[in-house]
Amino acid sequence: MNIDPLLSAGAAAALAVAAGAGALWWRRRGPVQAAAAPAAVSGVDALTGLPTLERFEPLLTERVIAVEKAGRDGCLLVIGVDELRLLRDAAGAPWAERVLAAAAANLRAEIGASTPLARIDADVFGLWLDAPREAGEKLAHRLVQLFDAPLTVDGHALVVPLSIGLALAPEHGGGPRLISRAAAAMQSVRRSGGHGHAVFDSRIDANHNEELLITRELQHAVVKRQLELFFQPRIDATTLQISAVEALLRWRHPTLGLVSPARFIPVAERHGLIETIGGWALDAALRQAAAWRAAGVKLRVAVNISGVQFRRDDFAHRLERGLKAHNVPAEGLLCELTQTAAMENTEATRRAFERLGRLGVEVSIDDFAAGDAGLAALSHQPVRELQIDRATVAALARSHDARAMVESAVRAARELGLRVVAEGIETEAQRDAAVRLGCHQLQGYLIARPMSARAVLLWAADAATTLAQSFPGFKDTLPMAAPPAAAGFAATRISLQR
Repeated sequence: MNIDPLLSAGAAAALAVAAGAGALWWRRRGPVQAAAAPAAVSGVDALTGLPTLERFEPLLTERVIAVEKAGRDGCLLVIGVDELRLLRDAAGAPWAERVLAAAAANLRAEIGASTPLARIDADVFGLWLDAPREAGEKLAHRLVQLFDAPLTVDGHALVVPLSIGLALAPEHGGGPRLISRAAAAMQSVRRSGGHGHAVFDSRIDANHNEELLITRELQHAVVKRQLELFFQPRIDATTLQISAVEALLRWRHPTLGLVSPARFIPVAERHGLIETIGGWALDAALRQAAAWRAAGVKLRVAVNISGVQFRRDDFAHRLERGLKAHNVPAEGLLCELTQTAAMENTEATRRAFERLGRLGVEVSIDDFAAGDAGLAALSHQPVRELQIDRATVAALARSHDARAMVESAVRAARELGLRVVAEGIETEAQRDAAVRLGCHQLQGYLIARPMSARAVLLWAADAATTLAQSFPGFKDTLPMAAPPAAAGFAATRISLQR
């Protein structure tokens, strides 16, 4: 996916609004709602037996006042149980609840009965420690390591990593403000991949306020028609003809300007908005594919699908309904999945692949960088294409390791009948190296920048001739023959009927 500038200059004033918005995220129902707490009795969570947020807040306020009067320091740990949503999708809500209960018991056993511990959100615990920062960080590190060992739930062993945020009292405030800041630190750990801890600071506060603003504004982006698609062409390395286009999502906000997909897509996933946004993008891409077909252009469209979308039980049904509504055959669509999402060893992922296979929709693995081992894990799925990640492509002209990795991927792909795409081509040296190593298709700014749907037709009309002028001697370094694309959507040519 192409990365645009994050925020325009107009964002500064809008961000200031979010800072005073009273964002009590823990009071909202989080993305793991199916594992949310059962009805509490007298401030006790029925699932874990721990105090609820309503009972924890007054105790926290008392403890903060006490340490401040005594001239001591204390700290709050907000502990997030990572990947609980993935567990819920894979095995169901009851199983996720049992895992959460086991995590709570594990925490209680480690810290002892006298340390205040509460369940303050669906997959989040709060822990108060009458000790300074050093002791809090030491405990956080110990808890993260503790959960590296598998939990045993109903006879099954599984690892559930933690993300922990710390806020210091009285330095960072008290009561709800302290919880908010510890929670912001915890979310910063999750954004960085989880499995660790962080102490709140002003940078985290700014990022948290920015995320709150983006979340709030993103909720209305579809209704206000602020989302749009651009398309980046991909060419066949042997003929220089356009082979497909990748649909790239853009968000144009009246005050934030052009917001990078790299920024708002993760926010949408964390706050339960990705289904709405991803659904809009998929429908818009199919609608445009239908418009091109009506104009006599059979052009395959590649659409990025998030792991959250992909794991939904109704994703394949929605996809099938969209294909029929726009009269686009399954071979006219290519679903792009990240390697991480595609290789999740869960029942939900396996079911999703099976359903796409029955539909006849092909899958492309985006940002592929795992070599033969990664391909082996995908060999039984309806994967037909690999996209070499941008970092590897960027290093092709100067790194022996990068060239070896691509050569290995191409060799393994040939054995499995897969196409290989080099994305992020920005220099002639990268292009030439990708072709010499056997990549079938090329995509990147050197080939074509993202453009409007109308511009795609104008560009494709004479693209091969134009590209040939800057691609001297390309026939001397032709890659191996690419596996054929689906019938009716030739991977090497596009017929433009005027």
